[in-house]
Amino acid sequence: MASAQEFEKALDESDASVASFVHSRSPLERLQHFLHANNAAAPLIILILSLIAFGILVDAIPIAMGWRDNVKFFNAFSLTLIIQQVAITGIVGAAQTLVVLTAGIDLSVGAIMVLSAVVMGQFTFRYGIPVPLSILCGLGAGSLCGFINGWLVARMKLPPFIVTLGTWQVFNAIKYIYSKNETIRGQDVEAQAPLLQFFGIQYKIGSAVFPLGVIFMVLLVVFLWYVLFYTAWGRRLYAVGDDPDAAELSGVPVKRMLLGAYTISGLICGLAGWVLIGRIGSVSPTSGEYANIESITAVVIGGISLFGGRGSILGMIFGGLTVGVYSLGLRLLGADPQYTYLLIGILIIAAVAIDQWIRKVSA
Repeated sequence: MASAQEFEKALDESDASVASFVHSRSPLERLQHFLHANNAAAPLIILILSLIAFGILVDAIPIAMGWRDNVKFFNAFSLTLIIQQVAITGIVGAAQTLVVLTAGIDLSVGAIMVLSAVVMGQFTFRYGIPVPLSILCGLGAGSLCGFINGWLVARMKLPPFIVTLGTWQVFNAIKYIYSKNETIRGQDVEAQAPLLQFFGIQYKIGSAVFPLGVIFMVLLVVFLWYVLFYTAWGRRLYAVGDDPDAAELSGVPVKRMLLGAYTISGLICGLAGWVLIGRIGSVSPTSGEYANIESITAVVIGGISLFGGRGSILGMIFGGLTVGVYSLGLRLLGADPQYTYLLIGILIIAAVAIDQWIRKVSA
């Protein structure tokens, strides 16, 4: 019979072999765990690869072949132009992020944004209300629209997709009816209500151009990132999206969290409406019609799970910037604009597939 010492030695060797087997992971599995632990890593990698690819296609190859002498993609003006183009998408995407983290979706964000801008403009020019008060009314209108969405989802327990599909149509109709489908010209806004164009003020650093709207987007995203990751409200929002029943049993007021998320989302869309006026200079009911699709695109490519409870708002910004890189890069290459939609569509499908793969990470 084996001695006690021999038995313990064999047991230790067995434990060591089991431990080494358990902790042995392939490079692909290690990548899967890394992406699972770092929600913004995948969209950041996609953004960097996109920048490198278009840098080669737009700059390096033409220069090497002697087609042209100047670099057009990798310069301060082009890169800041990308940021300018995604400023509205980034702000509306931040609003969309709060809703998607609760396992919902808001198809009405673009309509809320434009309706808020229309309220600001009409209150100023039709009723002669002071501009600061008109802006507050526009923000209030956005918050009210978000509250309506939240109340229907949280209190009436209606599906978010159906609710926001309906309110998207309602808010769109209201903005056209209320504005009589008329645009307030940029010259009039600049002459009588320059505060409405506040976020259009630009600061130049060399050839780089930074409108206040871009600076506001960055500050908003940083603020929401802190709130979502370092406050009790943020952790509760993730809990609601991950498992609302478990969250409620843990003492999280699920209905109140949903109502708050949609209302804050509406407020952010109202702020986006103010930034939109500064971006285009005028108050037009036809502007920003694709903001809802663009925000969902940024969220999906940004790695925020449509099933709720997982993702980073930083990833949303990386996703929005990726769309901007594709749009500018293909334009500089002289490609048909439809190729942008083609590649973005492929990117969306790939992002969802990657998200599904990451969610299946093993312990």
